[in-house]
Amino acid sequence: MMRKKEASATKAQPEEVIELPDDYSPSGDAMEFGGPTKKAKHFWPSAKRMMALLWPEKARLGVIVLLVIGSVVFTVIAPKVLGAAIDVIWNGFRGSAGMDFAKLGQLILVVLALYLGAAMLMWMQGYLLNGLVMRVVYKLRQDIEDKLNKLPLKYFDTRQRGDVLSRVTNDVDNIQQALQQGFSQLIENLLLLIGITAMMFVVSWQLALITLISLPLSAIIAGVLGVRAQKLFVAQWKHTGDMNGHIEESFTGHELIRIYNRNTEMSEEFNERNERVFDASYKAQFISGAMMPAMMFVNYFVYVLIAVVGAIRVTNAQMTLGDVTAFIQYSREFQQPVSSMAGIANMMQSGVASAERTFELLDAEEEENDAATEELPARAHGNVVFENVSFRYEPDVPLIEDLSLSVSPGQTVAIVGPTGAGKTTLVNLVMRFYELNGGRITIDGVDITAVSRAELRSHVGMVLQDAWLFDGTIRENIRYGRLDATDDEVVEAAQATMVDRFVRQLPEGYDTLLSENASSLSAGERQLLTIARAFIAQPSLLILDEATSSVDTRTEMLVQQAMQALRADRTSFVIAHRLSTIRDADLILMMKNGEIVEQGSHESLLAKGGEYHTLYQSQFAGGHEEEKDQLD
Repeated sequence: MMRKKEASATKAQPEEVIELPDDYSPSGDAMEFGGPTKKAKHFWPSAKRMMALLWPEKARLGVIVLLVIGSVVFTVIAPKVLGAAIDVIWNGFRGSAGMDFAKLGQLILVVLALYLGAAMLMWMQGYLLNGLVMRVVYKLRQDIEDKLNKLPLKYFDTRQRGDVLSRVTNDVDNIQQALQQGFSQLIENLLLLIGITAMMFVVSWQLALITLISLPLSAIIAGVLGVRAQKLFVAQWKHTGDMNGHIEESFTGHELIRIYNRNTEMSEEFNERNERVFDASYKAQFISGAMMPAMMFVNYFVYVLIAVVGAIRVTNAQMTLGDVTAFIQYSREFQQPVSSMAGIANMMQSGVASAERTFELLDAEEEENDAATEELPARAHGNVVFENVSFRYEPDVPLIEDLSLSVSPGQTVAIVGPTGAGKTTLVNLVMRFYELNGGRITIDGVDITAVSRAELRSHVGMVLQDAWLFDGTIRENIRYGRLDATDDEVVEAAQATMVDRFVRQLPEGYDTLLSENASSLSAGERQLLTIARAFIAQPSLLILDEATSSVDTRTEMLVQQAMQALRADRTSFVIAHRLSTIRDADLILMMKNGEIVEQGSHESLLAKGGEYHTLYQSQFAGGHEEEKDQLD
């Protein structure tokens, strides 16, 4: 199985820079531009929604709760029985009848059986809960994967991929930990509190009231420190997402960093982001770590009070020694869940912060639903018509306005123009990576919005400027264009696109495994492979987006031959900066500021002496440096 090396092969090319305002959000205020939210805006709704993830497993969840209840019941009964055993020992020493060893042995066996039963029930609930949470997280990851496939291209264009990956990996793992450990401990500790409190009042309501002093003190500690810890945990995950984004850029742009000797700057930037992660993490752990010592002090204070008052009551014959012993054990066990609540609160706060970030991803605005009312023929002719098309990335910033164009079947249409002219945007509209703001685009008379995106894209082959390849063999990379292609069809596609000539020279041939970024192949060979991949897909419509810009002149000739084979009998759109590559195009579109300012053949546009002529002269006749920069 091949693994895609980049998040999206259809990402808008560098020439189409989308600048959005800082407060841009695809779904209200649910997502801030360029990264995760700065703070947990809705803690309790997010916590409730995170716990609701367990609802599909409600039957097993009920069994788990019953097992926890059983374990807690056994646990809270045991000290009372042990107290009775101590009374038997104490009365045996004080009385004349001697020790009742039979009764003592029975009580000790009951105590051991209760603790053993509690341990077994707790092990069973842990086993069931682990399986339950793993299924829930498995489903959550499936939902996230489905969501990523439904998000529009603009979602990824306006966010760091590292932050998106952090939400998919780190945050989901944190949710899993919160559900797996925090949930069971929360239920167990709550039930222990209820059970132990009831037993303490049964034994001595006076001592029980003293014990309850710890609750408001613990609540104050948790309230003061917990709120601060929550904010710091949110900051920790935000900075972690930022750092992951920087790491992802560092690895994907490793060669460029080396070329421009930016190792020091990138390391300094990493150190700054890492320092922010460290600072937020350190403070979060410091504040949360202060909860436990504070709770322990409260516990010991209450323990001293119970010991003193209990001793006085035994001396006055108001309680038996066994009851006081049992109560002291209850008080210690009562403090254990109270103290654990601080750690559980920490875990749940961190988990809820991650859950909120994950839910923001799941709630992001999806692509508009397909209204598939028509179908394209199995082999479309390729008559493409733009009718008064309008599109803008931002509502108040026009890009393409009222554009009309008709392309005949089999024609090769070249699109040229300066950076930001709308060239890549135009072909992205054909692919429905973005939806129109006005007008319509038809293929063979069928509105592209009337067919499903999957069917539309199955008729279109696209070769990008960057050669996107995958982990796997050369054969698998070519077959990716059509998974049901036979080995013979793979070879035919390779021969038609000049790939076979260099693959035959490799020791493993078509079974050669591509290394990281296919570094064992040249840029031209990688580009030829992407052309072969498009060829085997047998598309009706072809889009070539700067397919020769990253290869040398000699390799460009091979790529041109491969593209000629690919363009045969197909309507083709070619985006090019090198005007030498599109001289034989049937129609050349000169775009500027989202408009087609000129169109015609290479010769007719040169003869007109307009924008295209100026562009041509700047490239081939040593024109102005600024104009050259627009072409490079």
